[in-house]
Amino acid sequence: MRIPGARRIVERLRGALVEMLAPLRASEDPDAPQHVARFDALEAEPWFEEEDETLRDARIERAAGASREAGDTLHLLVLDLHKALNRLQADYARDVVDGARTFQLSPPDRELVTAFMRGVNRTRALKLDHPGLETTATRIGDRLVLQNDIGTTDAHVLVVHVEGLAATVTYTDVHLPRLLFFQSLFRRWPVQWNDTLSRSDAAFEGGVYHVAAGRHEAGDRAALNRYLEFLGSRVVFLIDWNRARKRLRRLLGKKDAAALLRWAAEEEIGHMAFLRIGGEQVVFDALASLGKAPSTFGARLDDVLGRDAALEYLRFVFRVAAEALRDGRPENLVRDQIRAELLGSIVSARQTLLDYASEQAGLALEIASVLRDCLIAGRSGVERYAGAARRAKAWERHGDELVNLAREIARRSDNVDALAQLVERGDDMLDALEDAAFHLSLLAPDRLDARVLQELGELAGLAVQGTQEQIKAIECSRDLAHGAPRADVQDFLQAVHRIVTVEQRSDDAERALHGTLVAGGVDARDLFICAEIARGLESATDALAHSALELRDHMLGSVMTA
Repeated sequence: MRIPGARRIVERLRGALVEMLAPLRASEDPDAPQHVARFDALEAEPWFEEEDETLRDARIERAAGASREAGDTLHLLVLDLHKALNRLQADYARDVVDGARTFQLSPPDRELVTAFMRGVNRTRALKLDHPGLETTATRIGDRLVLQNDIGTTDAHVLVVHVEGLAATVTYTDVHLPRLLFFQSLFRRWPVQWNDTLSRSDAAFEGGVYHVAAGRHEAGDRAALNRYLEFLGSRVVFLIDWNRARKRLRRLLGKKDAAALLRWAAEEEIGHMAFLRIGGEQVVFDALASLGKAPSTFGARLDDVLGRDAALEYLRFVFRVAAEALRDGRPENLVRDQIRAELLGSIVSARQTLLDYASEQAGLALEIASVLRDCLIAGRSGVERYAGAARRAKAWERHGDELVNLAREIARRSDNVDALAQLVERGDDMLDALEDAAFHLSLLAPDRLDARVLQELGELAGLAVQGTQEQIKAIECSRDLAHGAPRADVQDFLQAVHRIVTVEQRSDDAERALHGTLVAGGVDARDLFICAEIARGLESATDALAHSALELRDHMLGSVMTA
């Protein structure tokens, strides 16, 4: 393969290798003779076919190959020399700056290393007893070079070059998702990342590792120190990140698991405490203890609680685990806290559905009140009819959204079907009231006898009473459980009884209105419109009664006997 400039490339490669070998020779490193012999053997092979710049295919492979099974290469030699030089640097770095082994630093360099180590040390405890975070620093020409080994993987390295007010971080990782996670931690900093490169190397997991470099230009020296401190504080969150992500994938979706880990880093909680207490198993144990284990194989926590509740619960688990390990709390206490919080999260699904049902009843009260006020106003309220219909339509659509939310919670949670049906009944009530409001907009009150409008207003007033009692019943039901005070149970049952009474009175009022319409010789168009308004109002109270009785049966049969 003919490569213009190949001779210059080869000479630079030779020079770099000679430079790497020099300190090993000078230090009489025991492995230095072996490294020198490897270099000589690789150099003995001819690079070029002739005097031109045509490289042999076999020579390219001997330079860049990464498989040790296929034989030695210059690439493998560079990796081994890099490790040897790291060991040598650690041995010769007699000066220590806040935990970083350093040499050949100037006073300004020490200030920058101190800033970086301030960040490393601020979050170091979050790695628990996992090895890693060892830092070395030196000056090479115009650049300060910091290196952090992160963990124990050869291809998991972070190197920072500081030149002037610019800091360039080069990060290598065998896991591309973790590399992307690391980049996401700098969203609030102006870091210019280059394209991520993927390299093949059989020596690493999966045979591939990835490299990315990000450059930050600071405005002044103080800003550079702040950036280096932040950079140092982020390194700990890379340790065992992929293991935490895999464990979380049993509880959450892929994106939510990554988002939770990013939140834990931003809050400086980390994920190591979560792993230490058992990871996802401690959550599944808590579910099992409450009889809430996923009913199907492969189901996740978000299938049981819903996505938002699952995320909020796991944030609590991460936080309480980190605090417990920091404060030395007993593991049994931590598990009890996790179980108690889970019970609260499950109960919150029930409370959320009651919130939706209560909100629906409130919307129904608004529509019924508008209808009543328009009808009581008689002929003087006609100008408000169209506006009432528009508002009722908007409220009814919001009620539809609540039904969809309730169905989603019921799909993901156990033992809440009855409350989800309560919300669906509420939707029937809203539909009926909205239909009545629509027909009200068609009404011409000047063609009607005042008695007709009065009886329609009374029917709307009954709907108002019914929705008011429905709100009371729902709110009373929130605190009902086995052993609830008798007074609370009585308030709940009385509200249900009054709703049933309202429904019976609505039946009578609708029939009385029909008699008035027939006896009064009302025009066929007006008769139809008035009958439809009455039907909507009575249907609403009918839906209220069914809903209240179902709520009563659920509370007395399932909740209070549990």
